[in-house]
Amino acid sequence: MSGNKILERLEGVRLRFEEVEQLLTDPDVASDMQRYIKLNKEYRDLEPLVGAWKDYNNILSNINSAKSLLATEKDEEMREMARMELDELEVRIEQMEDLIKMLLLPKDPEDEKNAIVEIRAGTGGDEASIFAGDLFRMYSKFCESRKWKLEVTHFNEGTAGGYKEIVFNVSGQGVYGILKYESGVHRVQRVPQTETQGRVHTSAATVAVLPEAEEFDIDLRPDDIRKDTYCSSGPGGQSVNTTYSAIRLTHIPSGIVVTCQDQKSQLKNLDKAMAELRTRLYNLEYQKYIDEISSKRKTMVSTGDRSAKIRTYNYQQGRVTEHRINLTLYNLSAILDGDLDEILEKLQMAENAERLKENV
Repeated sequence: MSGNKILERLEGVRLRFEEVEQLLTDPDVASDMQRYIKLNKEYRDLEPLVGAWKDYNNILSNINSAKSLLATEKDEEMREMARMELDELEVRIEQMEDLIKMLLLPKDPEDEKNAIVEIRAGTGGDEASIFAGDLFRMYSKFCESRKWKLEVTHFNEGTAGGYKEIVFNVSGQGVYGILKYESGVHRVQRVPQTETQGRVHTSAATVAVLPEAEEFDIDLRPDDIRKDTYCSSGPGGQSVNTTYSAIRLTHIPSGIVVTCQDQKSQLKNLDKAMAELRTRLYNLEYQKYIDEISSKRKTMVSTGDRSAKIRTYNYQQGRVTEHRINLTLYNLSAILDGDLDEILEKLQMAENAERLKENV
């Protein structure tokens, strides 16, 4: 993208930014909460680009001044200073152009949303359930480091520890945009806790990360939902197995079933179950988008693709291999303690590079 093309695109961004700024002060817009939220998000998204537009224009202006000085100045010392400044500015303008190209890439509107994460034990029997528990602990630690809120909505414990399945919500800033890279099959190679012969065993667990649907994303008809209540089987004190606080919702047209049992209050469990049901219905449509981009980008794995192996955790070598970008790190214990930053940053960088190629 040439300098003139960048300025043309940025000018359009600046005009839209000013338009959105005006709309946000309009009483009619303020009274329409759905529209106001969308415009406010657009305003925040455009702000970095407008800042980049100002910086880019300033650098261009300084380049023109330096060139003008070189063309007219007779003093050699002044000319040398202008040459040095010009060299520095030309490096800065290239860096700014790279940044602007990245900022101009269309954002996934889902990235800012909260997420619902589902971990299921795969092949490997009891060891797979134990590994699913290890992954849950890893994500818990990662969310804690980001100061995100994690709430378990449903779980089914493994017979030897860990979980056959566990579903939890994560809320915070830009949660889905970061956690979405975790969707796929995670494989572990280690001597199982349940193994007496000391043989290395390979087990797997699948992770699905879904953007949490907001209330206005999908219209749920009460007539389409069957609600069942039953006794909770997990933590909850004296009320466990004595009150019908757990909720099971069945969406009759699609056959989707969600359960929530982590709260003592039936009403709170119902709210959480409804939020998860909205998300799962919303993701039937969102899945089409995921399938489309995952066919183009190796960094993305379709949430519906249960066979796509994305990462291996090898205990003997203390190694973690991220197969999508051929990245191997020898800090297994730190990663299992929630230190996922390096892996996720490199996946984001790889995806941005792929997106830039798509836009060339």
